[in-house]
Amino acid sequence: MTASTTAPARRRLHRAWFVAAVAFVAILGAAGFRATPGVLITPLREEFGWSAGTISLAVSINLVLYGLTAPFAAALMDRFGMRRVVAIALLLIAAGSGLTVLMTASWQLLLFWGVLVGLGTGSMALVFAATVVDRWFVRHRGLVTGVLTAAGATGQLVFLPVLAQLAVGPGWRFASLTVAAAALAVVPFVWWLLRDRPEDVGTTALGADPDAPRPAPQGKVNAAVRAVSVLAAAARTRPFWLLAGGFAICGASTNGLVGTHFIPAAHDHGMAEPVAAGLLAVIGIFDIAGTIASGWLSDKIDPKVLLGVYYGLRGLSLMVLPSLFAATTEPSMLIFIVFYGLDWVATVPPTVALCRRIYGADGAVVFGWVFGSHQVGAAIAAVGAGLTRDHLGAYDLAWYGAGALCLLAAGMSLAIGHARGR
Repeated sequence: MTASTTAPARRRLHRAWFVAAVAFVAILGAAGFRATPGVLITPLREEFGWSAGTISLAVSINLVLYGLTAPFAAALMDRFGMRRVVAIALLLIAAGSGLTVLMTASWQLLLFWGVLVGLGTGSMALVFAATVVDRWFVRHRGLVTGVLTAAGATGQLVFLPVLAQLAVGPGWRFASLTVAAAALAVVPFVWWLLRDRPEDVGTTALGADPDAPRPAPQGKVNAAVRAVSVLAAAARTRPFWLLAGGFAICGASTNGLVGTHFIPAAHDHGMAEPVAAGLLAVIGIFDIAGTIASGWLSDKIDPKVLLGVYYGLRGLSLMVLPSLFAATTEPSMLIFIVFYGLDWVATVPPTVALCRRIYGADGAVVFGWVFGSHQVGAAIAAVGAGLTRDHLGAYDLAWYGAGALCLLAAGMSLAIGHARGR
């Protein structure tokens, strides 16, 4: 055998997988602060005497900015690149989380916890995952969307038990500083390893035809103008409002209600906060499996059908939750945690798939606006549930209301057409 007839070289792993891995780590790092509000509500209330409603207002500002920043971040990633936008976002998270240890008044909580961290997390929220998938993948898009979405759940899984122990041990300030340090630690990886487009490293997206014409970058388009113009066009279509309305209910029933108030609600029934935080972490474990499976299914099943099933099952489970709270972790609560975890953000891959299918090249920016509605819904639920607790002494009405809204979202999802005007 001559040198010219040697076996072919082993196929190298496509660069898209390395970019997806860096994006996973970045989203995971940002998820640390997303897991923090529910852990800190009780310690802040005990130290400063602030009401649940006041603290929930800071959470709501965070959630609104987390969502409304997303479409502009998508356009900024087109204008300046993912690497710059994500690195700056992580620095904002670190600054906001770190500065909370110095606060002495509630307005500072609104500024640091609400505004700075809201802007930072919003700039690298799920729209970042959608942008990575759109640019780097043609094949396995649903699966990769599910994996990147699961990064947020993984961050919750990693951080939440640690933050809960810090909050009741050394104190909530140590928890905030831990989040700041984690966000800072991710910045070098983003700056050195993340690349904006396949063309930057002389390749094509995974599964793309090398001879196909490549989309022109949006580099000369003003990011704010593009974000608003895409919204104006999408808002004239029926699917946008059905997607946005359903995703607003999704945010209300996850981040806004369960993510923010599950721990204090469990504490009201005598459960220790670290135990309740551990249950949320278990949600994170099963959320990883559920979201990745949802991404895989989104490549094979009509996404609107998946959304209808997910929202319907979530609504029924929330209506059962008030009867499951107890001072100890009963088997019925564990069943709820597993079931709810599988459904937690399983809605994201089919929602991204529908935005891409209906709105084409504008899909990532449209998803940014849809995600904005998700966070508006979350903010309303965070404040509403806090006020419910303040005035009624219990969260039961909030759980029942969220369950009913999820059933409404199931119907809205099934009504989505696959054309812009439908």
